[in-house]
Amino acid sequence: MKSAIFSICFFVSIPVTFAQRVTSESYDNMLQSLLSHTVQEISVADAAQLKNAAFIDARELNEYNVSHLKNAWWSGYDDFNAARLNGVSKELTLIVYCSVGYRSEKIAEKLIAAGYKNTHNLYGGIFEWKNQGHPVYDTNGNETEKVHAYSKSWGSWLTKGIRVYDN
Repeated sequence: MKSAIFSICFFVSIPVTFAQRVTSESYDNMLQSLLSHTVQEISVADAAQLKNAAFIDARELNEYNVSHLKNAWWSGYDDFNAARLNGVSKELTLIVYCSVGYRSEKIAEKLIAAGYKNTHNLYGGIFEWKNQGHPVYDTNGNETEKVHAYSKSWGSWLTKGIRVYDN
């Protein structure tokens, strides 16, 4: 009887857990298959509640310049350099993000290797941040609806905001 009750509670709780992670089941399925899950992931809802954390943008500079999370530090991806984070305490909680979470997972691995132990990958990235209605900011610190969508195929996962692509 106890195992039956446990099984029912466990399986009933699964959709709730996934619903809190990302806004779309198909998006979640894509992320589950894309990511290696080598870094502790954090949901947008949980990351948005943190008061004492630094957001690290692991996208390219042209993407960051279109929009980023408020006060995010830019680390880059292709030309990543941990020295860009000089001044960020290694004791601080870091939330690393990119468009969907793949590049940020790779940069988070490098940050952990560099001694930033309390590092998390934002599950769903800036796309999910915007999809859940959180603000993004341009290089002047103004809130914007624009989000660099990386490519037309990846941009399909951005359901809110204005997709921006490079020429």
